[in-house]
Amino acid sequence: MVSGSIELARDGATATVTLTHPGKLNAMSRAMWRQLRSVFVQLADAPGDLRCVMVRGQGGQFCAGGDIAEYPAFRFREDGLRDFHEGDVWGGLSAMLACELPLIAQIEGHCMGAGMEIASCCDIRVAGASARFGAPIGRLGFPMAPREAQLVASAAGELTAREMLLEGAVLDAPLMLARGFLNRVVPDDAVPAEVHARAVRVAAMAPQAARLNKRTLLALKQAIPSANASSDAMDNIVSGAYAYADSAEHREGVGAFLEKRRPDF
Repeated sequence: MVSGSIELARDGATATVTLTHPGKLNAMSRAMWRQLRSVFVQLADAPGDLRCVMVRGQGGQFCAGGDIAEYPAFRFREDGLRDFHEGDVWGGLSAMLACELPLIAQIEGHCMGAGMEIASCCDIRVAGASARFGAPIGRLGFPMAPREAQLVASAAGELTAREMLLEGAVLDAPLMLARGFLNRVVPDDAVPAEVHARAVRVAAMAPQAARLNKRTLLALKQAIPSANASSDAMDNIVSGAYAYADSAEHREGVGAFLEKRRPDF
């Protein structure tokens, strides 16, 4: 049985990608990560009259993180853990990053963990006033994967990433606006209209210029060693990043969440 889905809809020059996982605040399952990659590979090859993509969650929630109910099936083996992060998760995120269409995040409700990662791939981010942001996975006994941590730190700032990962901090939308992660915060009921208005403005711009601007901005980011580890350095980090798979902390954190109790670290 497939858990959750990534839905793609098109309306003229704009497209909407919707994260959908009813009852789980759109938490990302393995199937959804794979679908995310497929959708953005498809968008990368879309006809030239497509100008902008809006990314949102179903039902007034962006994404509450990963689907932890799936984790015992693969997270406690190093090879399974590596395949999940380097294959499924990074496959979806890297497809978003490679998409040369402008991406606008419509952030409502929870934007946690995987939600932070997906939002970090977007060019413009609009949030509702009550939206909440974080990555409190330390409570689950595991760290953020290296490429994903690099992505979030680059978009949200190293100080914010450290606060989320080391303290388990959950931050509100006005603070994330002040820290430069968000372009604008509006009343909750105004988020869809604000995002749509921005998509219309983006779609009215020269499409070739938008694609070239995205290529330039990506190249500039990759050229700053202090902000992005070199490919060789990242490969070295990744090589040992998943050795914690069978650790007691990892099993305790995930088990406690699923059993709805406080973890004993």
